[in-house]
Amino acid sequence: MRTLDPLVVDRDVAAAVGLVLDDALRCRLDEAEAADHVFAADLARRVAAFTRAGGRRRRSQLLWWSARACGGGAPEADAVLRTAAALELIQTCALIHDDVMDGSPLRRGRPSVHVAVDARYGTAGRPRPYGTFGGSAAVLAGDLALAWADDVFAEAVEGAAHAREAARVWRRMRTEMVAGQYLDLHAQATGGSSPGRALRTALLKTGLYSVAHPLVLGATLAGAPPERVDALHEAGRCAGIAFQLRDDLQGAFGDPSVTGKPAGEDLREGKATYLVTLARARCAERGDAEGARLLDQVVGASEATEDELRRVCDVLVSSGALDRVVVRIEQLRRRATAALAAADLPAEATRRLGRLLADLCGPADGTETPPEESPGLAGSRDAGLLIGGSR
Repeated sequence: MRTLDPLVVDRDVAAAVGLVLDDALRCRLDEAEAADHVFAADLARRVAAFTRAGGRRRRSQLLWWSARACGGGAPEADAVLRTAAALELIQTCALIHDDVMDGSPLRRGRPSVHVAVDARYGTAGRPRPYGTFGGSAAVLAGDLALAWADDVFAEAVEGAAHAREAARVWRRMRTEMVAGQYLDLHAQATGGSSPGRALRTALLKTGLYSVAHPLVLGATLAGAPPERVDALHEAGRCAGIAFQLRDDLQGAFGDPSVTGKPAGEDLREGKATYLVTLARARCAERGDAEGARLLDQVVGASEATEDELRRVCDVLVSSGALDRVVVRIEQLRRRATAALAAADLPAEATRRLGRLLADLCGPADGTETPPEESPGLAGSRDAGLLIGGSR
């Protein structure tokens, strides 16, 4: 492993991860080119470009600062940065697959991978058993990103003092991420999700792999004691759910001029979010038959009009669901702060991690820009909320 100066990385973690990621991707692209030029051009290079263009590297920063907070220094720096690069590839896998499953035409304001491939070959109108050619190709692109992620992670922890423990966290993270994605699809297909089930899906699909597990991986690689790892896991779990709940708000109330996605896309897709399931429950409690009917008819209707979506958003507000989600986000933020304090980290480390977690939770009214995208929101892409006007 290389010896890196962690103080240099501290100055710009995202840039450091980007350099390590470039190095890892360069090797993978060479291997892809050696396998086949068309495959390399159509899939491998798309995966690499998608990963390089990703967000603020929030997961990577959580991982790095968790390791630093738990005493990680020069001996662990290379393993931590390479693990961060692997996390970025896991995120690529999740987002590409999510866009295929949701039929999302855009990602970060640009055509999704499956749309771009179909545009390249003119195959958008040619259905196959599991979608178009582009859809099938995008599934393979996501698979490739996952394979690369596993390879990069294996190389990252080879010879590391706590490689076995870190590998156990990595395996659990992958499984839970897939479980969360499946629960999301299951709820859309069956329409049987409750608020509690929606929270469980949010935890598995986003909360754990986006926040809790990066914190745990960093602490584990630094050799932190179990009680500190547990406290960081709890802080990440709470902040991660809060982040997904903010994404739910964005999916209903997001401004398409800054999301790069059609307004109300989550509603059209029939996402059984905590926000929507709460609204259903509240309508039932209050005997609001008209509100319940509107939710049943419009949520999941791909051809829903702008007026119908606006009326559904009115129900999300009038039912009290929006206010209850905002309250829950604030409760989770406080629990995350308390858990971080219980980790008993050095003051500077607590400040750094606290700022990252607060950024994820956002202000109580949910009105600012989400700091990172997640598959739980097929349109959060650096977008603001229009909640204030909806109230």
